[in-house]
Amino acid sequence: MQYRVTGEFQPAVEMLLEAGETVYTQSGAMAWRSPDIEMQTNTHGGFLKGLARMFGGESMFMASFTAHRDGAEIGFAATAPGEILPVDIGQTNSGLIIQKGAFLCAQEGVTLDTVFTKKFSSGMFGGEGFILQQLGGGGVVFLEVDGNLIDKTLAPGEALLVDTGNVVAFEPSVAYDVETVKGGMNIFFGGEGLFLTRLTGPGRVILQTQNFAEFCGRIRQYIPTQSSS
Repeated sequence: MQYRVTGEFQPAVEMLLEAGETVYTQSGAMAWRSPDIEMQTNTHGGFLKGLARMFGGESMFMASFTAHRDGAEIGFAATAPGEILPVDIGQTNSGLIIQKGAFLCAQEGVTLDTVFTKKFSSGMFGGEGFILQQLGGGGVVFLEVDGNLIDKTLAPGEALLVDTGNVVAFEPSVAYDVETVKGGMNIFFGGEGLFLTRLTGPGRVILQTQNFAEFCGRIRQYIPTQSSS
């Protein structure tokens, strides 16, 4: 597979596939394709895996695209302004754990499984749901980054407090937990929410500068509502 990421404000990834090569994505993420690329919709891994994805806030069904000739073209566009990050999963340290909404598309050899946060409190109060997703296998995956990409490597024992909506992905070696903001004034008047995600190294952490849920919340307050007569 050959690919290039194009566009600055609202990026897309363009791929040239060889005959028989397959890529897959969440339902609805494909932007354009050659006529000689066949689409099949399935649960990608079976009904239980599809059901687990649905409970994690993602689509139960995935769309697979298989080329029938060399050089067939397909494009996947980001759903929000930001960046698209290619990651060769075979070159990572045991894959990546990603937040919902971060997965755009991947080669067929990349596995996408659901994982549970280590502590129930992390899932209940972290703001991103109890289920995360883990990427493994081999091949290239493309992640959506809202806003700009921040890529950090944490040393053993090094911790970072992050607004949960700004987390994109982290290596499985990174410990993940959620803690409350300390201090009554900070909680009620700080404007930063009640909970923060604590990431503790060692390992790679991928962050994004845009918290899309917070952005939507700010826009929502300016949308006029129909008053009852």
